[in-house]
Amino acid sequence: MFVDHIKIFAKAGDGGHGCSSFRREKFEPKGGPDGGDGGRGGDVIIVVDGHTDNLRSFFFQPNHKAEKGRPGSGQKKTGRSGKHLILKVPPGTIVYRSVPNVPRRRDEDDFADKDLTDADWAGDFSKSATHEMVRKPRPVADPAADVPSPAPAGELDEDEDADEFSGNELEEDGDVDEDDEEVFDESGIDPDDIFPGDEPVVEEDDDDFDAGLDENGDDSPHPYGEVIADLTEVGQKFVLCTGGVGGKGNWRFRTDTNQAPIEFTEGTKGDEGWYYLELRRIADIGLVGFPNAGKSTLLGAISNASPKVAAYPFTTLTPMVGVVEFPGFYRATVADIPGLIEGAHANVGLGHDFLRHISRCSYFLFVVDTAGVDTRDPISDLQILRKELKLYDEELSERPWLIVANKMDLPESAANLEALCDRFPKQEIFPLSADTGEGIDALKRRLCELAGERPA
Repeated sequence: MFVDHIKIFAKAGDGGHGCSSFRREKFEPKGGPDGGDGGRGGDVIIVVDGHTDNLRSFFFQPNHKAEKGRPGSGQKKTGRSGKHLILKVPPGTIVYRSVPNVPRRRDEDDFADKDLTDADWAGDFSKSATHEMVRKPRPVADPAADVPSPAPAGELDEDEDADEFSGNELEEDGDVDEDDEEVFDESGIDPDDIFPGDEPVVEEDDDDFDAGLDENGDDSPHPYGEVIADLTEVGQKFVLCTGGVGGKGNWRFRTDTNQAPIEFTEGTKGDEGWYYLELRRIADIGLVGFPNAGKSTLLGAISNASPKVAAYPFTTLTPMVGVVEFPGFYRATVADIPGLIEGAHANVGLGHDFLRHISRCSYFLFVVDTAGVDTRDPISDLQILRKELKLYDEELSERPWLIVANKMDLPESAANLEALCDRFPKQEIFPLSADTGEGIDALKRRLCELAGERPA
């Protein structure tokens, strides 16, 4: 199971309480205060581990709590500090400070009190029954029964029409009979009595509202929360939650005028909160293309990775990273992004689950099916892929990119390759066949010039 984003809860250890005690030993009945301090609570620390490739461990254990500090004791003994809790994450993990999960509580009004009759539900609850409720249709009422019956004679006024009832007429000039109640005069009511307030409500100016927006006109926060750490280097550490400070014992409160203090302080609470972890794979080059374009086959041909290869689309369900070895001990990392489709920027299909992993790539290789095996047009596919990257992130469209014309071993590829060169004359196009290995060496030489580097 591949997990690249998850929400967790972390809490540092609380500090231990201070101790209030007095020294009582032989020949020293009034030895004075000797209460020790409490221990410090453990921290929650995130460490980047090179042997971890996803966030799967947090899926099974989303709650993490560090050890508490032990309270102090007599003879000025300080309590033991709590152990730090180490959380290992892969390189490329972004940490967000998120909001807590609030369970939805339903009020009694959410459940309407409806009396169910035999006409609504029926079921046999015997031992041999299947215990399934069967919905019975309600009997359809006769439409003629809903028509109100005419009122009996004598209830209508003689001088009025049959559609008007007696007693509904208004008196002229707003007067009422003497037996009725007096008319309520609203002229003496102050508006502040109905809507109390010291100052009148002033509508906000549109200029002030626009001033609070950012340049893009959107002040909405990030859906994951506030970014607090971006961990990219192996061995990098980040203190997620700081442990509480231990309390002071009564030995700390002794003075010349107060030689027998009983005061002590309690340990402080450790930090806690909800955090969102998002993994973005770190790679120098990203392979982008439609499903079944041959990206996994290409990654296996240029690197030591062994991705799953099959003759149907969406074979790759998780991003794969391979290391490409070049002569002279140079190397580069290539990420195989699973097949994107049109509308991926709007989370159509797998959407953002895969687009997030190309945000760290310095170069893009757009792999197109030049043979058009699935009746696809390579020019149209390339335009759609470029558009999806631009809609997802404007910055991605400005990074350098190359075109890989795959499946050149098929006879239909020659005509499509010529049309592809005419449409993109300024872009570097590498015609190759990842299945047979034709043209792989030329691509590797170019990748070594772009992203090849020696490991430190």
